[in-house]
Amino acid sequence: GAESPLPKRAHTYRHEIFTHYSIPEELKEGSVVANLATDLSLDVTTLTKRKMRLDIIANKKYLDVNKETGELYIIEKIDREYICTTKWSSSCYLKLEVTLENPVRIFNIELEVLDMNDNAPQFRRDVIHLDISEATPKGERFSLSNAVDPDVGTNSVKTYHLSESEYFNIEVQTGRDGSKFADLILRKPLDREKQAVHNLILTAVDGGTPARSGTASVIVQVLDTNDNAPTFDKSIYTVEIMENSPIGSLVIDLSAIDLDEGSNSDLTYSYSLYTSEKTQETFNLNSATGEITVKGMLNYEDFKIYDMEVIATDKGANSLSGQCTIKILVEDMNDNHPEISIKSFQSPVNENIELDTVIAVVSVSDKDSGDNGVSSDNYYKLVVSQPLDREKVPEYDITFTVTDRGSPPLSDNETMTLELLDVNDNVPQFPQSFYTIRVMENNAPGALLSSLTAFDPDLHENQYLVYFILEKEIANTSMSMLFSINPENGNLYALKTFDHEIEKEFLFHIEARDSGSPPLSSNFTSSLWTRTTTLRSLCLRGELTAQWWRRRSPDPPIKAPW
Repeated sequence: GAESPLPKRAHTYRHEIFTHYSIPEELKEGSVVANLATDLSLDVTTLTKRKMRLDIIANKKYLDVNKETGELYIIEKIDREYICTTKWSSSCYLKLEVTLENPVRIFNIELEVLDMNDNAPQFRRDVIHLDISEATPKGERFSLSNAVDPDVGTNSVKTYHLSESEYFNIEVQTGRDGSKFADLILRKPLDREKQAVHNLILTAVDGGTPARSGTASVIVQVLDTNDNAPTFDKSIYTVEIMENSPIGSLVIDLSAIDLDEGSNSDLTYSYSLYTSEKTQETFNLNSATGEITVKGMLNYEDFKIYDMEVIATDKGANSLSGQCTIKILVEDMNDNHPEISIKSFQSPVNENIELDTVIAVVSVSDKDSGDNGVSSDNYYKLVVSQPLDREKVPEYDITFTVTDRGSPPLSDNETMTLELLDVNDNVPQFPQSFYTIRVMENNAPGALLSSLTAFDPDLHENQYLVYFILEKEIANTSMSMLFSINPENGNLYALKTFDHEIEKEFLFHIEARDSGSPPLSSNFTSSLWTRTTTLRSLCLRGELTAQWWRRRSPDPPIKAPW
């Protein structure tokens, strides 16, 4: 507690045997209580010689005497609540004995320890739990645990305060022993569904100066009563379901809400008397979950609309219920396939057909309507979008597919084959650009020198090749007198015997020409020489030259514009 000034002597009895002092508790160590030499009329100079000593009866030695000055002083702080544990009396004393020798004299000293407000009120429990039914009427009282304060008198518990609440207040009561306690009073009815728990703070305040206080939490748990009926989020539900839906198909999952708890919120679902037998035979209602499923066949042509009323009932002691109406609309199925009709189709076409040329015209139709049908813009053209090349893709299998927007969607398809006709757009090609032909000296006339074969990827007459030796004179000798070539297969023959000493070298051209219109060709410039050895070499070199036009594209050359 707070330190008090040096104590004043309340009573000094001149009787040699008894002296009385009063001090506040919690004085600091070294604080002087009184001067015993003065109060007991003793010669301070003889206290040491007379072996003055101080004894405290039945307690610790909280005080001692200075034999040089005769002062009684504190050597350990005194806690009044420790030495006087009972509160039945507000007085608290320490009994002392002062003894001197030569001559022996004994003085009895009574030291009253006065209470200081050094303890705050304290509740036995930090949290007070209360269970109160929401059906409890206002004005009902509930006892709360009281606080205790070791201090006495005005320093003990004086009053209580409750935190602000629109539902509760307190009333402070005084017991027969003067102790204070509080009752909790219900100001207005509780509603668990609005607030299930109320958290309050109870404060106990003593009468000291300054006042001290202690707090406890008061937790009020509101107990449920069956005061709420089940409710659906809508009073009328409209549901659409497709005809021929399988047995067990979910129609709607009804879920009512009951704001109560426990059995007061456990619900069962049932049809009301206003629901026809036909409807109950066609749809199943799960009494535990509120789930409605298909139980019988749904036929749009027989019944288009079903009406039912469902009741949700709780399991409270006094059960409450709520209801809703469900309107089930049966939808027509998408049971007609769309159809494709080919109005025009060109095949075969030349591979060099122009871009944007119309290849086909198709139309689509569907007996259904809406999303189950097709759009009113039902004519479509297939056009060439990129250059075609028969040598890469000779024909196309084109499939037209139409799909409606029904659920599930239905479709139809038609497949046509577009054949490409060849045009003469490839020149003959020789497999290599350099040839070496070896022939023995003094060869026989008519000997085969080489087979010079070219290739043309076109078809028919565009790939039929004819081989020629282009006329030229060598040493005043016509080429036709020296060599001949088979026009059909390109076999090259010698028409005479070659002599190295006479014929040193020959230059001539070989040409391969297709039969297209106009024809395309390529040719070689060739050279022939002989050597002094018995082996003669005919060396043929050439450069393929041609002019042609081709159009290419890496993407599919045909597309439909939808």
